[in-house]
Amino acid sequence: MTAQLTAYAPAQPTTPAATGQIVGFPTTPLVDLPTAGADTPCRTSDDPDLWFAERTADVEAAKAACGPCPLREACLAGALERAEPWGVWGGQVFVEGEVVAVKRGRGRPRKCEAA
Repeated sequence: MTAQLTAYAPAQPTTPAATGQIVGFPTTPLVDLPTAGADTPCRTSDDPDLWFAERTADVEAAKAACGPCPLREACLAGALERAEPWGVWGGQVFVEGEVVAVKRGRGRPRKCEAA
């Protein structure tokens, strides 16, 4: 049995004519985007666990791999909408549902940088 994964990306925001304020972002399945069949780094990687790694160096490698991806913006928007708890999505690191600049390694930080 094969399961199909569906992720969503924001479409154009809805704007009521009376107020001109953006109300929300309807979603569009990523499979409906023109680049949905693209060979994205996360789909073609030999190590898909890289996008959910613990080591900071591995997480940074996953972020770098997302750079040229045609679905990067849609991936990030979908992850924000779904409130992904952790991992690298759209080139950003999620820790406990929040986007962070750098994922810290496990354990206590060192007092000084290693030589």
